[in-house]
Amino acid sequence: MSSKFFTKPFNILIIAAIATALWGSAIPAIKIGYELFGITESTVPVKLLFAGIRFFIAGIFVIAFNCIACKRFIYPKKDEIKSIVALGLVQTTLEYIFFYLSLVYLTGVKGSILNSIGNFFAVIIAHFAFKDDKINGRKALGCLLGFSGVVLCCFEQGLDFSFKFRGDGFILIAAFCFAAGSVMTKFITRKSDSVTVTGWQLAIGGAVLIVIGIIFGGTLALPSLKALMMLLYLAVLSSLAFTLWAQLLKYNPVGKISVYCFLNPVFGIILSGIMLGENIFNIKTAVSLLLVCLGIYTVNKKI
Repeated sequence: MSSKFFTKPFNILIIAAIATALWGSAIPAIKIGYELFGITESTVPVKLLFAGIRFFIAGIFVIAFNCIACKRFIYPKKDEIKSIVALGLVQTTLEYIFFYLSLVYLTGVKGSILNSIGNFFAVIIAHFAFKDDKINGRKALGCLLGFSGVVLCCFEQGLDFSFKFRGDGFILIAAFCFAAGSVMTKFITRKSDSVTVTGWQLAIGGAVLIVIGIIFGGTLALPSLKALMMLLYLAVLSSLAFTLWAQLLKYNPVGKISVYCFLNPVFGIILSGIMLGENIFNIKTAVSLLLVCLGIYTVNKKI
């Protein structure tokens, strides 16, 4: 497809909606996966091994697709290897170490909203990385509204402010890694094929997670066909979502694309309610989500 396809506003919306719907389904799907594989709170190395297998398979899917489409084996060029390895370590290994660990302590709803802060991190990082992506008053106001939504989300019942690093802090670190990875993807794909970059960074990042999980004693058995199907679903959603996102970042400013992540908490909340049976109908969640979405709209609107 030509670059024009990925720069048309309607196409950007549809592609971003597909990618974020897939990511939104990840939080409840991971929780279900934990149950199917018998993964408990005390089995941290197993969680890392589970994550590593998921992303390694996702990377293999993308690499295989790229090879079939090009009718030859596709591998990174010599001058691309260091950048792709760095991207894999940041956007796959580090991000998902903290992302998976955070889900032990958070509901799917809260995790979805807190994770959305990553697009505001991306706006801030892009300000320093790109001359045509500077923060202005409108973007600053949008970020403030978004942060307000996150702060409200951290209030427990009785309006007591509660911020627990094991959970809230973990997922914010994961969100920052995603934002940094988005900027790195933009830099790398300026001169490299985005599908090749996506496939290899997922495979490399996933392989590192597998090694870390095994070193710390993680083991994982396949208990049922249903468990295998859930693992494959998680791998497929990652391969599709990251490939689509990399294509959007290749041809558009980071700030413009990152704001579409407001769809993540929307899909995450809806799918958490459906898949996990969580109570999503309360004022605090609604207001938090409204503030996050309003902040992203403010960042992205044209004057």
